Amino acid sequence: MPKINGNEIRPGNVLEHDGGLWAAVKVNHVKPGKGGAFAQVELKNLRDNRKLNERFRSEDKIERVRLDQKDQQFLYESDGKLVFMDSETFEQTELDADLLGERRPFLQDGMTATIEYYGDEALSVSLPQKVTCKVVETEPVVKGQTAANSYKPAVLDNGVRVMVPPFIGQDEDIVVNTEMFEYSERA
Repeated sequence: MPKINGNEIRPGNVLEHDGGLWAAVKVNHVKPGKGGAFAQVELKNLRDNRKLNERFRSEDKIERVRLDQKDQQFLYESDGKLVFMDSETFEQTELDADLLGERRPFLQDGMTATIEYYGDEALSVSLPQKVTCKVVETEPVVKGQTAANSYKPAVLDNGVRVMVPPFIGQDEDIVVNTEMFEYSERA
């Protein structure tokens, strides 16, 4: 694995540190008037989501880890496990539903998700940035109401609540941003 200097750490880098795998969330490069420069790095453990603030000097050597990314198709869920299939080898992989966290409701049958692996261990699952959902409950459309910064609450077919513009009615399909949990556009 390649070793990098402490001043080369960037947000999003995955590092092997203190016997665990950590993702750099925030990096702040500091050059004090006295002493050497260092990077103040906020790290997040990829296995148990612990957070850690660490200071790396520019001469420190840290192991940078490259994760393998595979696009896999979601098949079904059983007993808190999500079953994905590799579209090239047709191998099936079972992952904990906890890996998705609060984005779990956006996972749909047949959806292709990107899974990051470290060796054979799956560390994270990322969904497509935009997903189409149906509005099942919202206030009725009011004629003449302007769309200027006035949003109303809506419940989607997966149970998630989002704010939608006033012209969106019940039983309409909308596109939702899965990272921000917000309305993006009409489908």
